[in-house]
Amino acid sequence: MKVPPRFGSAAVTGLADSAVYRGDTAAGMVLIPGGSFDMGADNEQASPDEYPKHTVRVDAFYMDITEVTNAQFQKFVEATGYITTAERMPDWEELKKNLPPGTPKPADSLLVAASLVFKQGSGPVDLNDYSQWWNWVSGADWKHPQGPAGNILGKENFPVVHVSWDDAMAYCRWAGKRLPTEAEWEYAARGGQKNAVYPWGDEHINMGAAKANSWEGKFPYLNEVRDGYVKYAPVKTYPANAYGLFDMAGNVWEWCSDWYNADYYQSVANGKSVNPTGPQKSFDPQDPYTPKKVLRGGSYLCNDSYCSGYRVARRMKSSPDTGLEHTGFRCVKDFDGK
Repeated sequence: MKVPPRFGSAAVTGLADSAVYRGDTAAGMVLIPGGSFDMGADNEQASPDEYPKHTVRVDAFYMDITEVTNAQFQKFVEATGYITTAERMPDWEELKKNLPPGTPKPADSLLVAASLVFKQGSGPVDLNDYSQWWNWVSGADWKHPQGPAGNILGKENFPVVHVSWDDAMAYCRWAGKRLPTEAEWEYAARGGQKNAVYPWGDEHINMGAAKANSWEGKFPYLNEVRDGYVKYAPVKTYPANAYGLFDMAGNVWEWCSDWYNADYYQSVANGKSVNPTGPQKSFDPQDPYTPKKVLRGGSYLCNDSYCSGYRVARRMKSSPDTGLEHTGFRCVKDFDGK
């Protein structure tokens, strides 16, 4: 699965220590027991970067039971005055550092505060060309998911979107939490099951009752809406997994702390990893000039014909300054043993 990078942005400055949330940081979280699992590919849909399957152990940790919602993110913004990446004007000097040498500067009309918004097509398209279903929309951000004419009134319980990895990290710091490692995320999504394809087991996502928010039909032009939503749904709409976590499949992609490296699993295959934090640097052979972070869980756009992102082993990646209409996050917190 390919995701378009944002047009570049200056690095996000840190929050002052005085801007850290002082409330109950474990509220709305569940304790995930520590343990070992086999991380990686579970079925024939797996991509090369999901191989080889390898043994990982993680210590116990707390995890948000839902994706961070609009209401939660708004509380953070009101407390800190934080301005998200999508609300900032792109910086060409930063942008060109992650582009092939000699790349021409984009038109000034593109170097504006904006984000990427999904556009539904009218018929089949080349699934290798993501420009067929993404629009760079000026004024699109977490408060205006579809652009400046929209808002999030009445959607306080929906996951916040258009947040970059930088934005998610800033929220985590304020909340006294952190982003999950890729290993923690997959371990939690599996819910204690061994080698299951999905958070609920092995039953296909389109069989039986709605289990997650995804694209049913023909992507990106025909959504049969069997799950009740064309785009993202309120948190807790679908059943939780065995650990009590909602939306570990579908709805919105979730940022992890790790750098993405296509060959990382090969480098840790011989041996047992304990609390792995991922590779030291990023490498994506499809886009070697742009460092990427890992995302997990799939979104409302995922379909078997394109990405099957709702599988617990599916990996996705994007640049840390990228926010899209189908990207959010949830937090974790260390367990101190008490």
